[in-house]
Amino acid sequence: MSESRSNDIRPEDLQRISEAHAKLRGEISKIIVGQDEVIGQMLECIFSRGHALVVGVPGLAKTLLISTIARALNLDFSRIQFTPDLMPSDITGTEVFQEDKTTGQRSLCFIHGPIFANVVLADEINRTPPKTQAALLEAMQEGQVTAGGQVHALPSPFFVLATQNPIEQEGTYTLPEAQLDRFMYQISIGYPTEEEEFEIVRRSSFKSDVQIETVIGADEINQMQKLIRHAPVADHVIRYALRLVRATRSPQPGEADVRPEVVKDYVGWGAGPRASENLILAAKAKAILSGHTHADIEHVKAAALPVLRHRVLTNFNAEADQVGSDDIVRRLIEAVEVADEDAKSLKEVDRLMG
Repeated sequence: MSESRSNDIRPEDLQRISEAHAKLRGEISKIIVGQDEVIGQMLECIFSRGHALVVGVPGLAKTLLISTIARALNLDFSRIQFTPDLMPSDITGTEVFQEDKTTGQRSLCFIHGPIFANVVLADEINRTPPKTQAALLEAMQEGQVTAGGQVHALPSPFFVLATQNPIEQEGTYTLPEAQLDRFMYQISIGYPTEEEEFEIVRRSSFKSDVQIETVIGADEINQMQKLIRHAPVADHVIRYALRLVRATRSPQPGEADVRPEVVKDYVGWGAGPRASENLILAAKAKAILSGHTHADIEHVKAAALPVLRHRVLTNFNAEADQVGSDDIVRRLIEAVEVADEDAKSLKEVDRLMG
């Protein structure tokens, strides 16, 4: 590794994060049945200071899951129901005239919109036109809102968790690629197993108020985010992530074509540099939240599907052959092998850590 080990996470910090993560999942499970992978991916996004697009059919408790996470984290929660008539100012806020009753003078005052919360649920984000969808771009990327020439900082931490229905596309507006790329993860929620659905029905038949205990608050989340973002990562792990992402793109002039056949056949447009950044960040979050001191290639592989599935744009051939982006990413992971130099670096890391 080229990084200095002076930035390694201390054992007590690692233990504190792991314990908080385990307790947090325990509190969430009081309300949510199953969905372990989905919950894990949402928490990885939150502790990486990222945003997530949650895709699933109606009735899978997407809204309940997100609001439960906000309660366990003791964060301000705001739900915005996206509709065709929603305006940008309905999200960000608007300026209104206010009169001082003492002096009679009138002045403009900015009234905060629902985006001024720690956790923002953008429900059915594809139900509103691109003009309103774009109102989220500055907030997601910069953590601020500009109105009337004035910049208004959003609270910290700040997360956008947007939901999207994969069926019933009539009257919807596909998210632009520029906005899709702002989401660190696209999380897919599937149907529960038979036993999980049995437990869901059994719980819903009783009227009981389940109390969710606060595990950590905003200050602790900000500290955990800094620890994860500043955690060192070995060069060979970064090189592997780059090869994975760059294998989705057409080669530049003078470059060798390293794309697997599945990419050549079915991908119209590959992932950009933000995918590489998010892949490493997600790998670090996966490692540290699970109690590991450093991210390795297996953590990168585990993060590849939610990071890449919405950044790999399929072509007509994929549609004709019914090949989805998930299929392509899985086959991409199989095709991109760990290089010999990566394996040597991995042994050296294990030796140093051991």
